Amino acid sequence: MTPQSLLKMVKTDFAMVLLLFFISGCTTVRHAPPDDVSERATVSGMQDIRAFGGRPNDVFIKDLMGLLEKEQKKEAFSRKFSKTYTSLAISGGAENAAYGAGLLNGWSQSGSRPAFDAVTGISAGAIIAPFAFAGSKYDEKLKKLFTHYSTKDILRRKGLLPTLLGNSIASALPLKRLIDQNIDEDLLRDIAQAYREGRRLYAGTTELDSRKLVIWNMGKIASVGNDSALRLFRKIILASASIPGVFPPVYINVEFNNKVYDEMHVDGGISKNVFFIFDFSEGLDKMAIEKGIDFYGIKRELYVILNGYAKTFWKEVPNTLPAIAQQTYDLMATAKSIGDIYQLYSFTNADRSDFNLAYIPSDPPPKQKEFFDPIEMRRLFDLGFKEAVHGYDWKKYPPGLNKKWEDKKTVIPEYYFL
Repeated sequence: MTPQSLLKMVKTDFAMVLLLFFISGCTTVRHAPPDDVSERATVSGMQDIRAFGGRPNDVFIKDLMGLLEKEQKKEAFSRKFSKTYTSLAISGGAENAAYGAGLLNGWSQSGSRPAFDAVTGISAGAIIAPFAFAGSKYDEKLKKLFTHYSTKDILRRKGLLPTLLGNSIASALPLKRLIDQNIDEDLLRDIAQAYREGRRLYAGTTELDSRKLVIWNMGKIASVGNDSALRLFRKIILASASIPGVFPPVYINVEFNNKVYDEMHVDGGISKNVFFIFDFSEGLDKMAIEKGIDFYGIKRELYVILNGYAKTFWKEVPNTLPAIAQQTYDLMATAKSIGDIYQLYSFTNADRSDFNLAYIPSDPPPKQKEFFDPIEMRRLFDLGFKEAVHGYDWKKYPPGLNKKWEDKKTVIPEYYFL
């Protein structure tokens, strides 16, 4: 090694050390809630509006219990209900959520789309969920959201230095503007009215410090009816759709013992790509029975829209970092979604609910030319619409499962769903 090359290497290494030192010095100072505080902290002025996934939540369970008791009072001479509770769970899927938007539009056109008693949404599904919950009057707005925009309307790429110094490769400002424009006071009033009528809307985010799924009671937030509620509602939807690394995290301030903390929320799909009330309602059946309610006599239907593919397909991958990263992410998301679907199917079986599933057919495979390709999104929207407009053929089993399993009374081991 010559003296010149050695000097060049030292200069390069020194420059890198300086850059790393500069980057570390620019890190934003946070005040994250400690582990023993995260589940006890509350959003200022908003009590009992969220639960943490994977464990029972007394407040949410009592809320659902109150709805059941109201229904029982309508049956003056009988404790058995004739009501069928119809619910919808919408998965994430980024640009693939155009399929779910089209399916909902076609479902409305068929004349058979119900007013859902409960709707859950996560990631891109969290953007769809408020419109699906509020009813078919919002179908046109939903269609425009998923057919009229491209990548430049969703994100704004950062330069190299802002990326190195920041927390994402793109700004979410364009997406935030779209959410703010479409989730307005009128929509919140409709959601608040449905909440008062006993219907429920939930959205999920991932809180990175605690590594937990956070489930938000969006109807209760909407029912507060002030500007703070509207801002929080929009912020939760943005957080649920913010893919970490691509978009910056969304900070939500919480309080505990007169101290304010900043929680870091990102894409709910990191925790689960689709969820339902099973994530917090364990024990509801027992409480209902203790109250004298014929819980097991209630009819329940769950519709699940998976904004993704149930099977993998061949796709040549260019030898570039973005292409490899996207293909890897897509594969992981598909595998994760199928696992979440199997878990939902297991819960609906145990809950004696009617299970109904929709997902994007793998034929023909997608031909997107950019992350949010408007041509591909319109194709997916039209596909979903076409499949639903004359009555969608809902799948009764998760992918890879069929009636033979049921006929043989096959018992699927518990670990299969973990």
